[in-house]
Amino acid sequence: MVAWKIFALGSALFAGMTAVLAKIGVKNISSNLATFIRTVVILLFLCILLAIRREWQNPFLINKRSLLFLSLSAITTGLSWLCYYRALQDGPASLVAPIDKLSVVFAVVLAILFLAERPGAHEWIGISLIVGGTLFIIFK
Repeated sequence: MVAWKIFALGSALFAGMTAVLAKIGVKNISSNLATFIRTVVILLFLCILLAIRREWQNPFLINKRSLLFLSLSAITTGLSWLCYYRALQDGPASLVAPIDKLSVVFAVVLAILFLAERPGAHEWIGISLIVGGTLFIIFK
């Protein structure tokens, strides 16, 4: 299997675990505080990882365009997390997580619009199944 596919499956596995762990963790605190705690833990984890792998670089020496788009990505990630934790606080993880995965559909549409990517027939069938499954869950 190609390395990127293994990492993509790992991402899906850890995201699935995130839903269950976050649902338990957000039970008795505000969703915003929960998001803050998650962010601090991720920051510490990444600091350790960068140090161990000796990958640290001064972020201000990175290409300005890369820095801009990574910053915009961070803001949208933060907004996503805030919404996700709030949804988990009020709704069941078994419904919040699948609806959250509509992000796959949004990512494909945005990749078509801004990156000129062109999904093939198999990808469109998969995307349609994701949309159909999510609508099935929402309107059960």
